Parts: sequence; structure tokens; C-alpha cells
Amino acid sequence: MAYRDVFDAPLSASDAVAVEHYGVGLTNLITLTDDPLAQVKAALAIDRGLVMAHVLKSMLFALSSEQSLLAPARAALEAARAVSGGANPRELAHIAALDAWNAGRLHEAAARWEQILVACPHDGLAMFAAHQSDFFMGQSSELRDRVARRLPDVESGSALEGYYLGMHAFGLEEMGDYEQAEADGRRAVASTPRNAWAIHAVAHVMEMTHRLDEGIDWFTSRQADWSNDSFFSVHNWWHLALYHLERQQWDVVLKLYDERIRGTESTVVLDMIDASALLWRLALQGVDVGDRWQPMAKVWEPLIDDAWYAFNDTHAMMAFVGAGRDDLAARLLAVMARTAQGDTDNAMMTRQVGLPVAQALSVMGQQKPQRAVELLSAVRPVAARAGGSHAQRDLLSQTLIVAAERSGNRSMARALLNERLALKPHSMLSRAWMNRVVAMPAAPADHYQ
Repeated sequence: MAYRDVFDAPLSASDAVAVEHYGVGLTNLITLTDDPLAQVKAALAIDRGLVMAHVLKSMLFALSSEQSLLAPARAALEAARAVSGGANPRELAHIAALDAWNAGRLHEAAARWEQILVACPHDGLAMFAAHQSDFFMGQSSELRDRVARRLPDVESGSALEGYYLGMHAFGLEEMGDYEQAEADGRRAVASTPRNAWAIHAVAHVMEMTHRLDEGIDWFTSRQADWSNDSFFSVHNWWHLALYHLERQQWDVVLKLYDERIRGTESTVVLDMIDASALLWRLALQGVDVGDRWQPMAKVWEPLIDDAWYAFNDTHAMMAFVGAGRDDLAARLLAVMARTAQGDTDNAMMTRQVGLPVAQALSVMGQQKPQRAVELLSAVRPVAARAGGSHAQRDLLSQTLIVAAERSGNRSMARALLNERLALKPHSMLSRAWMNRVVAMPAAPADHYQ
């Protein structure tokens, strides 16, 4: 009997109930809600031959960006391969894409998911995977365009259209089309109120356009949709904290950090990234974060040897520097230097961005701000190659400004703040920062003699 998934893509399956569980799991993944893995397990308990359930299971582990989850990702993929004798071409293509991803060939994986989407524009799993890969690799235009290539072929008013609109909104935001990004994001949330990615896309727009009150209201009025049973909730709490950080409401930010971002002491790497990034931002502004760095260094320490994703490594370095753990920082730099000699996509990311950023963070901790200025100035134009969003990568610009301050280079700090104020002229944080820089004594480096 022929089966199809919730988006009408063909499935190799033998039981309708298993297909139903798979559909729920797929929807959970795309909306970042509930427990997709539990649904996959329920599907496989009924039908071990459901190829795409194995594929979905592998993807849940693989797209975590955690090296420790590669083993179960590969095991699930082998299970998919073992039952793929009667698989259709789409399913075999998914196996090939994940095989490339799990081997560290990220660009190849994205290309394979694109091939699936050319043949099957309504393959929601391929779109989700490709969209996340674009994010991991910093391919901003593809975050927008890969979705745009499919939207006209998706049924108007369908749930899938809503999911695609949420992804399109994020891509539009990353490309600076804030008005259309917000419109698409709001349509996506209207279609599926618990679509955490779409909620997050609109939040990005409000952050980039400095609409702090609206951003806070956007999150608080929808808190039940994105904070309950969502494995993306910590990241959205992080975005809420950024609005308050912009207002220089340090106590509110620290409260959010303690209760929401690190309240569960999560060892999920994506949550740890948010924690490190928020503490680093506070420290750059001279906020006393107490002993919060020490627990972060402790949870990052076991991951030093992972060598899987440079973006993770740079956030681990923040924790080591913040905690004063020069020994751990040195170990991580050595691992990253070895990684940079390889030929994987992560080796390229590490070589071009991750390693110089980690070195800059390390020398900041060693009170060598001028060296940090040199490193960050060189890498900032290509920082997107190591992934993340504009909001996340802004941390490099903030660190560069502080490095310029600490090295006595008032002219450079002012120039960088002029850039920030051109984008957000009403930024309270940047205005206060500029006042601080203007009050600095002039130094010989500020002007040619």
C-alpha cells in the first residue's frame, strides 16, 4: 500500500499508525516543539521498515551541532540503510545527504537536500535540513532564496506554507529586508502559533530595527507558545535578554540568565552557546557577573577535543577566558590549530574564522587588546563563513570595540560606534558607549602626525 507523509511526500511504509507518528514527529521538528524523538520511536516500534523515521531520527541527532551525538546519528542512518531495499529515490537521496553531513561534508549535504527539493518542493524535512545547514554555514542569501524557490509550489493556506514562510522570514531578516521578513513571520505565526522558529524570526526583525518595547511584548504576549515544551525556548529567552541588555537593565538580564538560560544547567550545546554569549556581552559592558563563568567553563571542558563545529569552539573559549582558565584556553587553541589543517568544511571554518576569533578572545583575557584588534579586524568581514546569525556574530563587533577602547585607539572605537549608530540611531547602549569613548583621552594612534 502506498503511503504519503503529512506534506504529501511518498513514503516506504507498511502501517498507517506508524506513518501518523512519523508525521507528528516531523511537524514537531519543524516547529521545534514537544518531543519529535518520542514520536519517531513510536513509529519505529510499529514499523521498523519506515525508512524516513530512521532518517528523521538521524537528523535529530546530526543537526544538534554536537560531536557526541554523531554516533547515534550514524547508527540511525545505518538502520535506515539496512531497510532501504524498497526505498524510493527521495528516501535514498535523504540517506546520501545525511551520510555527507555526518561525515562533515556540510556543503555537499546541503546540495543533496537542494536536489531533493528541486524534485519535491513540498518535502518539509529536506527544507528544514537545508535551512538549518544554511544557518550553520552562514549562507544568508540561501536562507532566503532556498525557501523562495519553493513557496510558489506550495499549497496556499496549507500548514507547510506557514512553515516555509517562517523560514523565509528568517532569511529575509538576515538579508536586511525587515519589512517583508516581519510580514512573512507574522503570517507564519498566524498559521501555527507554536512555530518557535517563526516567532524567533520576527524577534530578530524587532532587534535589528531597535523596536525594544515591541520585541519584549512580542515574546511576553506569546510566552505560552514558545516557552512551553519547546526545545528552542532557551534561545528565545536569550533574545528577550538582548532587548533588556540594550536597555542596560543588567539586573533583568542576569535574572533571565539565572532563571531561564542557565536555570536547568543544560548541557545542550546550543543552550551553552547562548549562555556564554550573554555573559560575554555583559562582561564587555563592565557588568560584574560574579562566579557565573566557572560553571560554564566546567560544562565546556569535556567538549574541548570535539573539533566538530568552530562556532561552538569560540563560545567555549569565552567561558574559559571568563573563568580565567588559561590552561583550558591553551588546550582548545591547540585542538583548533590541528583542526584547521584538515580538509573538512569545519576545518575551513576553523581556519578562516574560528581559530583567529578564539585567539582574539584568548589575548583579550591576557590583557593584549591591540592583538585582539588585529585579529578581529581581519576576520570580521568573513565571519559569516563560520555560521550563526547577524545577532550572534555582532558579539565579534562588540568585542572589537572594547579591544579598541582598551588599546587606547579612540578613533577606531568611535568609527565602529558610528557604524552601529548609523544602523540603530536610537540605540541607548551605543549612545552610552559612544559617550564613554568620547571621554577617553586622545592617543597618538588616533591621528596621523
